[in-house]
Amino acid sequence: PTDTATEPADQPTDQPPTSLSGIRPILQNIVATCNLGIALDLKTIAMHARNAEYNPKRFSAVIMRIRDPKTTALIFKSGKMVVTGAKSEEQARQAARKFARIVQKLDFPARFTDFKIQNMVGSCDVKFPIRLEGLAYKHSHYSSYEPELFPGLIYRMVQPKIVLLIFVSGKVVLTGGKVRNEIFS
Repeated sequence: PTDTATEPADQPTDQPPTSLSGIRPILQNIVATCNLGIALDLKTIAMHARNAEYNPKRFSAVIMRIRDPKTTALIFKSGKMVVTGAKSEEQARQAARKFARIVQKLDFPARFTDFKIQNMVGSCDVKFPIRLEGLAYKHSHYSSYEPELFPGLIYRMVQPKIVLLIFVSGKVVLTGGKVRNEIFS
């Protein structure tokens, strides 16, 4: 009976429990990489795959998008792939597999190996204004605040090794986490 006060009914079960402050970041983007284990002909991929663009003068990878999960992949000649835009680890893995499958269907003997989450981005709102000058002064070893260059305070945590962008409005962006708990703790 006492546990129900700390866990709201609308809280998803796959999320860690709400912190003491009641503020829980929402994952906004996950960047993952994987290796298809084969050298690729990017021109062939761009010509035959849907939602693929390739302009080697602009960027040396094929840019491919899928709708479900809504993600974008950068596919390089080496067979390496970067997937962005997923909102969960499972979505990132599912998207990477779908991109690998698209490449396989174009008669490339691609394999799905070395899947790794490289970065997680979350955001939250503390719902009160934050005095950035005071925060920068008190935590000068970990923070950088140059309002003429960027409106937010950049706070570099040591453990876990994540970076927070803190704004006067109370909005906070957390980035640099490799696992969910780094963003949520």
